Amino acid sequence: MSDHKTISEIEGEIVEEFSLFDSWDDKYEYIIDLGKKLPPLDQKFKIDENRVRGCQSTVYLVADYRDGRVFYKAESDAVIVKGLISMLIRVLSGQKPDDIVNAPLNFIREIGMMTHLAQTRSNGLLAMVKQMKNYGLAFKVKDSFVNQ
Repeated sequence: MSDHKTISEIEGEIVEEFSLFDSWDDKYEYIIDLGKKLPPLDQKFKIDENRVRGCQSTVYLVADYRDGRVFYKAESDAVIVKGLISMLIRVLSGQKPDDIVNAPLNFIREIGMMTHLAQTRSNGLLAMVKQMKNYGLAFKVKDSFVNQ
């Protein structure tokens, strides 16, 4: 399993990628590009219970649990948000529930995201993080019951 990158390793990669851009315009472009690469979410998942609350735009987020790891899929109707969620998926998808729950996700601050997003957007970003961590927690709890 040594080919499996840790959350902090992936965060480091993202921080590095962002350091290549001088202006926030370029960074936004990059985020939008990331969003465009996000695979579309199957229509059957676009239901109310998969919506992330606290996001101004519509965001659907689903999680799947296989072999002790959590895998996320998501979609949003807003290009920036789609890019943000694709970064979160890159960092958290395929990780263990425990690691997801405990991830400080410093990269968000390190790339200057919180200071450059409008208040509503940063609330939305935090709502997405919270939802992803909640999934992690749910799978962790489920695991402890199954393995008792």
